[in-house]
Amino acid sequence: MDVIHSATSATIDGRLVILAGTNNYLGLTYDAECRAAAIAAIETMGTGTTGSRMASGNYAGHRALEQELASAFGWPSCIVFSTGYQANLGAVSALAGEGDFLLIDADSHACIHDGCRLSNATTIRFRHNDPENLERRLARLGEDASRALIVVESLYSTLGDRAPLREIVEIKRRYGAWLLVDEAHSFGVFGQNGLGLCESLGLLDEVDFIVGTFSKSLGGVGGFCLGRHAEAEMLRMVSRPYIFTASPPPSVIAATHQALRRVLQGQDLRNRLWRHADHLYSEVARLGYRLGTTTPAPVAALVFDSREEAQALWQSLLDAGIYTNLMIPPATPAGVSLVRISLSAAHSDEDISHVVAALAAHMRRTRPLAAA
Repeated sequence: MDVIHSATSATIDGRLVILAGTNNYLGLTYDAECRAAAIAAIETMGTGTTGSRMASGNYAGHRALEQELASAFGWPSCIVFSTGYQANLGAVSALAGEGDFLLIDADSHACIHDGCRLSNATTIRFRHNDPENLERRLARLGEDASRALIVVESLYSTLGDRAPLREIVEIKRRYGAWLLVDEAHSFGVFGQNGLGLCESLGLLDEVDFIVGTFSKSLGGVGGFCLGRHAEAEMLRMVSRPYIFTASPPPSVIAATHQALRRVLQGQDLRNRLWRHADHLYSEVARLGYRLGTTTPAPVAALVFDSREEAQALWQSLLDAGIYTNLMIPPATPAGVSLVRISLSAAHSDEDISHVVAALAAHMRRTRPLAAA
């Protein structure tokens, strides 16, 4: 990006483009109140903390943000981390230790896999979004299933598919295991209050831990781990990514705090985002593209068997003034290649129509029979 103009536009190589490859789901990076809060924080508290939360970097703003997040969920514990990556790294590695078990979805984000590596627990992977496969692995643990922490994402950002959370919760309950849900890509997007897919499905009383990030719907950088049990506060004492990292700067915390207030009252933004998602998914399917999931999501993955096909579409969209994400192996599951389109409430209807028109034009050029 040479110049960023708004939540949905930038200049790349001297050309104005629509940004359809960010995680700015609610478009809050340019929200006037969020920007004003960040500027005011810099003026009063400076540009950084220069210390960890365990030392000089524990400001009143950090604690206030934690309290408001915990209050939104009605849970007793929330810990803010410096990045979303560190939130998973710090939570997963600290929650399970020697003699414990981590059962993780095979398609989990790298930070979850790295959290497992940092932990002394035994890591067991189950097939992506396969509750039966998860249950078989839990059953083999016998009485030790009560020492197992299941870790899943609610919305997987590569393909845009959702975890079968109801089934996973039932298995967790049946075996007495624990459950951590990463709501990085669903926080702000799902639920009456924007708290995520667990809220939307009415499962907040069944989940033990929720991890999220500030770098998607909240438009900043940072992360958090919420605990339904008060004992989760003990993570502060044992989580190395929390203890040995400088805390988020005051400007980021202030902007995130303001963004959180907007998210909690942001049904208007969510309605606009879902209108865009429904429209795009409908048109992409009509044009004959293969989608990572048929259920609309803020992420639309157009899947190809060959790298060359995915690269051709990505370049075609960029030539049409649309920035998207090209994803190829080994960064993708099952060796597929894909072009990922990310939507924002800040996109206009004209932006979405332009994306659809560019997809249609590419289909006509490359597969005229399919486009007919």
